Amino acid sequence: MTPPAALILNVDDNDGARYAKTRVLVHAGFEVIEAATGQGALDQIREHRPALVLLDVKLPDISGIDVCKQLKSDPLTSSTLVLQTSAAAVQTLDKVRALDGGADSYLTEPIEPAELVANVRALLRLRRAEDALREADRRKNQFLAMLAHELRNPLAPIRNAVELMDPKYHTSEARIDEARMIVIRQVAHLSRLVDDLLDVSRITHGKIALKMENVDVAAAIATAVEASRPMIDDKHHTLTVRVPDGRCIVRGDGIRVAQIVANLLSNSAKYTPEGGAIELDVGIVDGNVKISVRDNGIGIPESELPDVFNLFMQSQDAVARSEGGLGIGLSLVKTLTELHGGSVGAQSEGTGRGSEFSVVLPVFDEETSSAGELAPAAGESKGARRVLIADDSEDGALSMSILLETMGHDVRVAFDGPSAVTAAAEFAPEVVILDIGLPGLDGYGVARALRAQPSTAGALLIALTGYGQESDRRQTKEAGFDHHLVKPALFDTVIQAIETDAGEGRPRNPGVAAAGG
Repeated sequence: MTPPAALILNVDDNDGARYAKTRVLVHAGFEVIEAATGQGALDQIREHRPALVLLDVKLPDISGIDVCKQLKSDPLTSSTLVLQTSAAAVQTLDKVRALDGGADSYLTEPIEPAELVANVRALLRLRRAEDALREADRRKNQFLAMLAHELRNPLAPIRNAVELMDPKYHTSEARIDEARMIVIRQVAHLSRLVDDLLDVSRITHGKIALKMENVDVAAAIATAVEASRPMIDDKHHTLTVRVPDGRCIVRGDGIRVAQIVANLLSNSAKYTPEGGAIELDVGIVDGNVKISVRDNGIGIPESELPDVFNLFMQSQDAVARSEGGLGIGLSLVKTLTELHGGSVGAQSEGTGRGSEFSVVLPVFDEETSSAGELAPAAGESKGARRVLIADDSEDGALSMSILLETMGHDVRVAFDGPSAVTAAAEFAPEVVILDIGLPGLDGYGVARALRAQPSTAGALLIALTGYGQESDRRQTKEAGFDHHLVKPALFDTVIQAIETDAGEGRPRNPGVAAAGG
């Protein structure tokens, strides 16, 4: 859609000069209105709100400089651009006086038509850039407010659940189990928020890497539906899923394709009133796979449709009626889809009339798809092992040590890098769980030190860290780690990592057999 021509007010008491400038501007594609006096200019500005005023200095009633000062001092008109012109006031001091009075630029007459048009266009470009920055700042502030709200929300139930576990309340075992499930759910929610933020950061900096494979769209849809089902069921929505018969394959990252669809489903679930209807359709259109999610929710105003996939974009109505989230899901959908060579679209007939979001992905043209790798099953328990935990978060280290001790492991804890190296020399651990951001000596340095000592050279090294980008994983691998887990890792994941053998071809810790552990 072609944007409307900018409205310009041309103010000059000289009929011939005013006509000439108007003709030039109209020929350049602008819409122009006119005034011959200062008061006439003020009246036109308040009535029509032009984007720019081409303002002559010498006017019969109020000087152009005074008109400009009045405009810039009034909050309703202060953002109006003013291009001051004059055929008489051509000295440097005249220009300085006009610019100090609030003019955005100054030209002396006679003005070449090309110079006039170029100056007007330059000022309008600057204004558009300023408007875009202001809008981005508004969205950022709205996003940060939403982020603070969403991060605080899970903390209240977590705090209450922990309080319930205090022995002084003599809470029943059943209630303690309920409290534990509350903590698990809320930590999972916090983890999803953090994962979304990290995805946005990685994508924004071009650091996200897709693991390309042949993806069965039906399988990705099933994964997405399973992930979104709790939210859909909580609001008693009806979900209808239609997929074509036969296998439909795209080339992409299976996890990310499922994430794209799950984000669309979650978006519809959030912004559809309870008991709504959501439809997910998959079809082949012009040799591409088209995935559409329709709902009968709150809809999208026409003015917001072009920006609905932008980062930090949330309408006020959506913010008021959302059931949580950061408003970055659709931005992730757009970027992940484009990384797969696809495209996105959004339609709505307006507020209260539902929405439809679509994703188009290229069909993979090979008939057979490569088999996906299956996650290795956890082996049988290796029994009690000596485990060293090093983390500068004392609560994190101690809580992990308690959990591991309940599993029968012999655990030691250190809170900085040098202490971890010292403890390892005395304890000869079979397994070392290391944070990366340790004081004194970081996790990479500790790992290298342990690999250099005969008593710990064969230990299983697990990085448990808040750093989760691909570059971080490469660094831990180069430092000698066997596993890289991102906080907060599920305890089952930690146990599975502990119970694996040390790196391929590396001998087990020589002190283990002698110690009988």
